[in-house]
This record gives sequence, structure tokens and C-alpha cells, in this order.
Amino acid sequence: MKPTTIKKLFVGSLLPLSILASCDYLDVVPPEQATTADTMKDASDVEGFINSCYQAVESTAPFPYATYENSTDEYVLPPLWNHECQQTAWNLYSSTNAGGYWDNLYNCIGHCHMFENILATAHPNGATEEDMAAWRAEAKFLKAFYHFRLLEMYGPIPIVDYRVPQSTMPEDFPGRSHFDYVVDYIVNYLDQAAADLPAARGSGDWGRATSTIAKAIKGRVLLYAASDLWNGKFPYNDWRNSNYETPGYGTELVSHTYDPTKWERALQANLEALQYAENEGERKLIDMDDDIQTLYGVDLPYIPGVDTTTPEGKEFAERVLMLRTILNSFENGGNREIIWGVFMQGDRNRNNFACWPKRIVQYNNQWSEGWCAINPTLYTVEHFYTKDGKLPEQDPNFSDKSQWLTSANISDRPEVIKLNVNREPRFYAAMSFDGDDYSPLIKDGQPLRVNLRDGNQQGYNPDLFNRDYTVTGYFCKKYCSPNIQINSSNGGDNRTNYPMPIIRLAELYLNVAECYAALGRNAEAIQYLNPIRRRAGIPELTEADITDDMTMMDWVRNERFVELWGEGHRFYDVRRWMTAPETMGANMREGLNVEGAGVSPSFEALNQRAVVNQQFQWATSMYLWPIASNEIYNNPRLLQAPGY
Repeated sequence: MKPTTIKKLFVGSLLPLSILASCDYLDVVPPEQATTADTMKDASDVEGFINSCYQAVESTAPFPYATYENSTDEYVLPPLWNHECQQTAWNLYSSTNAGGYWDNLYNCIGHCHMFENILATAHPNGATEEDMAAWRAEAKFLKAFYHFRLLEMYGPIPIVDYRVPQSTMPEDFPGRSHFDYVVDYIVNYLDQAAADLPAARGSGDWGRATSTIAKAIKGRVLLYAASDLWNGKFPYNDWRNSNYETPGYGTELVSHTYDPTKWERALQANLEALQYAENEGERKLIDMDDDIQTLYGVDLPYIPGVDTTTPEGKEFAERVLMLRTILNSFENGGNREIIWGVFMQGDRNRNNFACWPKRIVQYNNQWSEGWCAINPTLYTVEHFYTKDGKLPEQDPNFSDKSQWLTSANISDRPEVIKLNVNREPRFYAAMSFDGDDYSPLIKDGQPLRVNLRDGNQQGYNPDLFNRDYTVTGYFCKKYCSPNIQINSSNGGDNRTNYPMPIIRLAELYLNVAECYAALGRNAEAIQYLNPIRRRAGIPELTEADITDDMTMMDWVRNERFVELWGEGHRFYDVRRWMTAPETMGANMREGLNVEGAGVSPSFEALNQRAVVNQQFQWATSMYLWPIASNEIYNNPRLLQAPGY
């Protein structure tokens, strides 16, 4: 049944907050409260309890603009913010200042254990056997998902598969299990959960686990496990347990031998997940035939160099608008691409506001404006494709690199540079720049034309705003709905809280393509990349496009970079591919010469390449996240990550 409305996933705790409070990761559930027996009297009580088990889905989601995952080469924040993503990119986290998701995830695993334990002896009024099986499956799914979130951040982790008794001695706490053993544990639980979960949910339960979600997450788990970091290239050969053993693996924590069958296993899981999602799960790539862009009631967006009065130009602009709907629409509006999404609340629901430029609408002698938090790098700009579907540097029909930062000579917008014209639709759906219309209605029903060379508008001016400004000369509009409008009478706006995609259908296509590429099966890899490229409005790949300069895997990885840009994937991708040293080190993030050019600069002064002046660095230890030192101290069998 297709949901007709989207309901926010309830994540408030049904039980006293102390149930989720913990200092040590295994002390996840204190002694039972006197009221816990009352939590399973009726089916509605059980629903409330299982909903509370989802808390860490939101609290550890990678979507807020400043979280750990947003520390990559995709974008940078202004230097004075000093948020989690900057501290991550600056390599400031350590065992004494660990951050991360350790406590959140293990606490919610413990909450799931409590749910299972109470449900095992409960007989809720109005509950059928199918209901009971589905609730147990949800708990299994969440335990698997939370273990996976830990695995992708911390590598080999302790498996906590039961409620640890309060009397457990520290020397009996589990240590890290072998990476592959944890993978098998997660996959086994996902398989069990999928057998008893529905393929889709109705409107009242949107966001809760389904078999479609379980299969899709399984595909991602196995894709990660087949990748370089965990498939023969782990950089620390001597990292192993000293006093804890994994069944079948001894003290080893990582396999150091390449195993091609891991790719075969990942391929089959992702093929199954994709087929299931498109059939039983009723998922579909958003495309032009969905016409969901008409929901916004906006005119076609301005695109430099594109004549929207021609059929080709009109189709191009319509496609740009369609692409902006992927992250800015509901399922009842036609968005069936999201397999699993989450509604971010409170301070974590700020991505669209954080994207906006400064000085959008003036009212009552003050400004309604954004924070300029998400500043795409030149690496990002240069790795979105041209309109011909090639990298700008490799497209013979694109302007020469030496001319990229010169004027494109557009008669009414001479400030637009050549790098920003003749690009693919996804570029204009996600990026904004000097001379661009940021959004069609944002300025009280009119577009905001970005002006980076005026310090009294969106340009650099530390006297007016020394904390919030675009560091790179680019803005993000991927999270900004085309119908956003700020009112000049009071500065209010009509922002809507759209669900953020934990996983969407496009990722499964990319996962399958990556597996085929890793196995040397280029024709099949192309077959699964091309639906994404067709939807993006760029030419399909052929085997003739595969060269020494752009291998099949290069195409796969870059397509993933563009399609999933800013959605929290890059942090884990560059680690599992072991490509982080190539893009994440000192002096590697560049933008335009915003700070160096000063206030109200000339065109030439602004449009120069400049290294972003922040203390970015990369160290081999950053492949894994550190565990807090108190956890290591309290558990003698728990090994710290290498390099910390």
C-alpha cells in the first residue's frame, strides 16, 4: 500500500530517560524501572516502545551540515565555526576527546534488548502473532543497523547481542570482534528481520523498518566489506587483540588477504535489494515523467547560457527543477525514490537554512539571511560533469582549463565564469555561484541573483559578518526547495521539513555498478550506471569511454560523488576506497580567492584559485575513529584503534 501522507517518526522515549543514560558502552540498561511491565499491556504501548528504539537513527544521522561525516573534500565551513566536521578534518579528535557515536548507538542497542526481553514474556492486548513477529523483526533490524553504524565508523567492534547483566565483571566484557565476523552477524540479523517485515509501510508508519530497507542496508554492508580497506589493504598489519578472541578468527581483527568472493557476495545482495525495491518495495527513480516539480508552482529556473524558450533549453531547466525534488519532496507528492528516510528535528534540521547566502531579504531595518555554512570546494565544482557527461578537464568541447575562471561573456551576466556554464543539470540543481539565481522565489517571490563582488550583498565583508560567508565562492542549493520564499514584511519563510534519505534507490544502482567494476565486468557496470546518467540528462556511457585516464572504477566513483554529493556517503567512501590521502590532506581544499581579494573585489581578483586557509590534515589513523579512553580503561579486553 502506498502511503498518502508522511508522518514524522516518533522518537520520544516512552521510558524514563535514565534507561538511555550511560557512561560505559555496556552499561546500556540500568536495573528495570518499576513501570516497565506496563509498557506492553496493549498493542499501542508496544508501538510506542519500538518507536523509541529508533532514537539513534536520527541522533547519529550524517545529514546536519556540521557533523563528522561532512569533513570531506565536498565542502568546507567558514573558519570560525569550529564545528564537528572541522575538528574531524583538522584531526583534532583523540581518545581523550573522542566524540563519535559510540554511546548513542550502544545505548540504543541496549534499549532494543530491553524491548526484546519485555516482549518475550508479554501478551499485549490486541496483538496478533504476526504483530509480535514484526515487532521482534524491527528490534533485530535496529540492532543490526546500529552495529553497522558502529562498524563503519570504528571498524571491528564488540558485538553486544544480549542485555549484559549488571553483575558482569570488567574482565568479562567483550572485546572487538573480527571485522568479517561482525559483518556476518549484521547480515544474519538483517536476513532474519527481512523475513518478518513488510515490504512497504503505510502513511502512519512511514520511516519504520521494512524488508526493503533491510535488504538495501545489507547491500551497503557487504559493499563496504568488499572494499579495499577491509579486503586486503588494511594499513596496520599488526593490529590484533591480545586477550580476546573471535570464534574462528582467534585474535585477528582484519583479514589482510584480498578475497574476490566478497565482491560477488556484495553484488548478489545489491542486485537482490534493487530488484526487490523496485517490485515489492514499490520504489522508483524520480524522473521527468513523474512531473512532481509542478508541485512547487515555480517558473523555470535561470541557467546561464541556456535559452529556456527553446524546446531543448526548456527540457534542460525542467530537469534541473526535477533533480531538486529528490531531497525536497514527500512520498505523497510522488517521491518513491527514498527507501528509508528520517525527519531531522530541532537544531539538526538546519541544512536548508545553513545553505542560504547572506542578505536575502531586508525587513524592518534588518536582514533575513542564511549562514553560508555549506561552501562547495573547487574539487566538487570540477567533478560534476559537463553537459556532455564528461569531467571538465577531459571534455574536448569544454573550455580549456586555463580559461575556466575567466568570464563566459554572457551579455547580461558578465560575472559568470566559464567553469559554471555548459555543465550538467545536477550541477545547477546543487550548486550556486556568482551571477546565479539562487532560488526562484526566495527573495519575497523573486529570485536572488548572487553578487559576490559586493560586500554589502553576498560578498565577503568581515565588518558586517566575519563568521558567516562563503569561503570558496560557491553555495549549496541541493537542500533548498525551489518554492522557498522569505517574506519581506516580517522575514518569515515557508521552509518544510522533508525527510532526509538514509538510503535511496539511486545508491543501489551505484552499488551494483561498483561491484561489477571491481569484478572487471565493465559492460554490466555501465548498464547500471546509465539509468542514473539518463535521469541526470547526460549521455550514456559506452565501453569506448573507458580509458587509462578514466577507468571503469573512476567512472563509478565519480558518478557516486556527483549523485550522492552532500548526503553523508563521502566520509565512508574515501576511507573504504583508501583514497583519502589524495584529497583530504593539507592544502588540498581550494576555492575562489574570496578572502584574499578583500571587500568588493575586481572580477579578476576574486576569480583566482586559492587554498582554503584551515588546518586540514590527513593521517593514516583517521581511517578509524578513536574510542574514548575511559571505555578502554573500563574494559581490559577492548583495544584502542591504531594510531591513538
